[in-house]
Amino acid sequence: MTMTGFAAAPSVHVIVLNWRTPEMSLEAADAAMREMQGLDGGLTIVDNDSGDGSFETLRQAAQARGWLDAGRVAVVQSGWNGGFGAGNNYGIRQNLPDGRRADLVYLLNSDALPQPGAIRALVDYLAAHPQAGIACSRLRGTDDVPHSTAFRFPSVASEFEATSRTGPISRLLRGSIVALPQPVTSGRVDWSAGASMLIRMDVLDRIGLFDEGFFLYFEETDLCRRAANAGWETHYVVESLVLHIGSVSTGMKTWKRAPDYWYDSRRRYFEKHHGRMGALGATAAHLGGAGIFRLRCLLARRKPDTPPGHFGYLTRHALRLQPRPVHVEKGKP
Repeated sequence: MTMTGFAAAPSVHVIVLNWRTPEMSLEAADAAMREMQGLDGGLTIVDNDSGDGSFETLRQAAQARGWLDAGRVAVVQSGWNGGFGAGNNYGIRQNLPDGRRADLVYLLNSDALPQPGAIRALVDYLAAHPQAGIACSRLRGTDDVPHSTAFRFPSVASEFEATSRTGPISRLLRGSIVALPQPVTSGRVDWSAGASMLIRMDVLDRIGLFDEGFFLYFEETDLCRRAANAGWETHYVVESLVLHIGSVSTGMKTWKRAPDYWYDSRRRYFEKHHGRMGALGATAAHLGGAGIFRLRCLLARRKPDTPPGHFGYLTRHALRLQPRPVHVEKGKP
């Protein structure tokens, strides 16, 4: 395979990462296997050290479906919950269940269901767009509401705009707003969600796998940015539709405030791509924008909706000495 296209029909390695949602992971795997008909490749389900019997449940279900005997599916145990990136890296390193090295890696969240033609649309898109190294699907909720998953890279300006929540500022900085308008045609974006993401192995050979210093959040942003720095584009493919429940294994919908690993990941991303001073500048912009919003709320005599303690946590994470991410300090080196 070359950057100008595929020499032959490419092989696809589907990775489904499970953490304590075995039934949902199996539903995602069922959908992926249906969509892999006619495509070369296989599927690996990675249990990310759930510790609740998920691995055994997944193995038994895969055996009952005849997947293991057919040699097209593998169920593996990562041995350590190092987060989204680490779990997917473990699956990628396994190669295809038959031992071959794939041309393409397809990452599929356990709460994502590829609709008819979704995987093939991504494969065909990369074949037709040699400059694209990563292709991501259009995501829609089970309530038929589109999910916003086409983005610009975060920046100091985007931090200020996002927290100020003020019309004139947003209009002034519209070119820095992270969330792009919902695309109606396929094309280039800075980055997209990793819930349904097809990646050329050539890209990963060049830039490496996910940075395992990110436990959760910002890892696909970082991957797409490293790909862009190496000359590969990320594209959003509207022809590839995937139903996405979202935030099931993370519990994000029930958060009262973001967990420590969100603050760790945010800091890591900005320091990695903007330097230490750029990261501090992004935090200052975040706080400055929030100050404007709080002033607006005060003048309007309404209470700000910022989660309690957010600014304190953000500041402490930004200023503290942190040689390694919290999830690494508390877990496996």
